[in-house]
Amino acid sequence: MSVSAVVVSHGHAAELETLLPLLAPQVDELVVVANVPASVPEGTDAEVRVLENPRPRRLSENVNLGVAGTTGEFVLSSNPDVVPASDAVARLRDFAAARERCGIAGPRTVWPDGAWQPTRRDFPTVRGTIVRRTPLRRLFPPLELQQTHYHLGEDVSEPMEADWLLGAFLLLRRTMLDDIGGFDEGYRHYVEDIDLAYRAMRAGWERWYVPSAAVVHDWAQVTDRRLLSRHAVWHARSMGRFVRKHPETLGRL
Repeated sequence: MSVSAVVVSHGHAAELETLLPLLAPQVDELVVVANVPASVPEGTDAEVRVLENPRPRRLSENVNLGVAGTTGEFVLSSNPDVVPASDAVARLRDFAAARERCGIAGPRTVWPDGAWQPTRRDFPTVRGTIVRRTPLRRLFPPLELQQTHYHLGEDVSEPMEADWLLGAFLLLRRTMLDDIGGFDEGYRHYVEDIDLAYRAMRAGWERWYVPSAAVVHDWAQVTDRRLLSRHAVWHARSMGRFVRKHPETLGRL
């Protein structure tokens, strides 16, 4: 089954110098959505198709644009700062292809120093979100204490179903994207990956964590570094949109 890759670059030319040569041999077509000027390194291989935006768009808009411009039965959505192993895409594709209801598959992700990242997560709860997005997180560090949400201490070696997976490197089945309407372009930034997984679940699509596929990601954790920043505001607004769309989630205390 064919795989198309979509990478959205918002001035990440330097990161793409590492990613593109690693990703191109693993996929059938590769599209970079250049959200702002200087988003693609000079001398990029001619086989890499570049879609240049006349104006900056939201992340979800850009991913949908890339999906619409590709034809693969699977779409690999990757952040520009991810470094995949040489067989990462094949392992995700083979796993998902063997399960017709697998709509989303994500890899085992580590920091540059090799430490494991908790990318397989439960859908957010009201209590957990309040802790993560208020000064309470100084007293109750989420990545130390929120065992259930992050599945802390569960660096598993076998595939596991997930509520949702961090959106840095995800294999998405095109029929699932068509079924649920792709990413919700109403999100300014953040939470679009949670929303996609939630709607996929509601439509009967499975989401799987596949640890045999491996990537390195220098996760910026921008919203965790400062309580008051534009990124924190974007995240809060996105969580508000998620709750308005899915009010039943308020029951997850």
